[in-house]
Amino acid sequence: MSTPETNETRSEHETDPRERRLTGYRRPDGGVGVRNRVLVAPSVICSHIVAERIADAADNAVSAPHDHGCAQIGADHEQTERTLLNLAQNPNVAGATVVGLGCEHLQSAPFAARIEDHGVPVRETSIQDAGGSDPCTEEGIEATNELTADAATVDATDASLGDLTIGVVSSDLDDSTRDTADPLVGETVDALLDAGARVAVAGSERLAPHADAAADRAASEAVADDIRAAAERSADRPGNVRGLVRRAADSPFDAVVGSWGDASVDEFVTYGERLTIDSGLAVVDSPSRFEEAATALAAAGASVIVHVTAEGIPTGHPVVPVLKVTGDEGTAELLADDIDVDARSASAETVLDELHRVADGGETATERHGLTKFAINRVGPSL
Repeated sequence: MSTPETNETRSEHETDPRERRLTGYRRPDGGVGVRNRVLVAPSVICSHIVAERIADAADNAVSAPHDHGCAQIGADHEQTERTLLNLAQNPNVAGATVVGLGCEHLQSAPFAARIEDHGVPVRETSIQDAGGSDPCTEEGIEATNELTADAATVDATDASLGDLTIGVVSSDLDDSTRDTADPLVGETVDALLDAGARVAVAGSERLAPHADAAADRAASEAVADDIRAAAERSADRPGNVRGLVRRAADSPFDAVVGSWGDASVDEFVTYGERLTIDSGLAVVDSPSRFEEAATALAAAGASVIVHVTAEGIPTGHPVVPVLKVTGDEGTAELLADDIDVDARSASAETVLDELHRVADGGETATERHGLTKFAINRVGPSL
């Protein structure tokens, strides 16, 4: 974790993010990834154990276990499918193996065909078609090893931070987050945008008490309308969302969105959709809860995620490296090995240095520990 001495030294030699060269992986759609992984994606909750076994047995493969894909209807089913489809197109993904059961709503074979239609190398297997869990596991391992071997032949490319899509989620509104960590990340976001990067920020429920102020940040009337609609939807949601909405109502708008920087919002992105802007700031319609937000940002196209956390949530995401930032004294000291940047002693230059290190192949705290969690937000109840 960064130290005050290191920060002072770095601040004397600040560099434009466009000059920070790194080795990335340019995909056919133009996106630049910072990892070269194969995604093993269960199409349904019933196959996630097999998917995890396949990923564990194959080099450079990751799985995305979830509790969806069966007994979902309407908007919930559509959201699950588009999220998984766009996750497979994340620039960190070199190929995907889809693992199904055989009788689920989100059928694995048609879903794999949709992934292939978007130019992603893909394989498919299902438990019932393969003859059981063990044969499916063996079939999936063989298929995934083919993809990882192909991924190893992908040429790396010279890139910069300005070529990337960076995701940002601030998962709480603790005093240390609003006063210290969020403003630091906001400065970093401004520097990335100046360099031509795309930045996607999650946490739309915090806009509910500040709908008009948020809409005023929009670059177009269409984006403003989307922001107002999202704020209205979030106002009466239960659980953690409602608690954060109440906390946001007690804070000025600028403090609530401090991690977003000062730029106008160029795009508002539905949960599970991809960004369409070439550069600029986008808001992803996702709750601030880390697991769901990280998946939304990964589906949107983020190749690195910055997570601001006062609680010190130690988990990362299977597809995207997550840089942990805290401004909380207790968290920074007690969970030092789980935090990448201590915002109390850091500058925006420090965060850019850490982003560059991670984008160039360096591990985050969560990657060192092998801690990941995957979740997809729900629109409503399932049957």
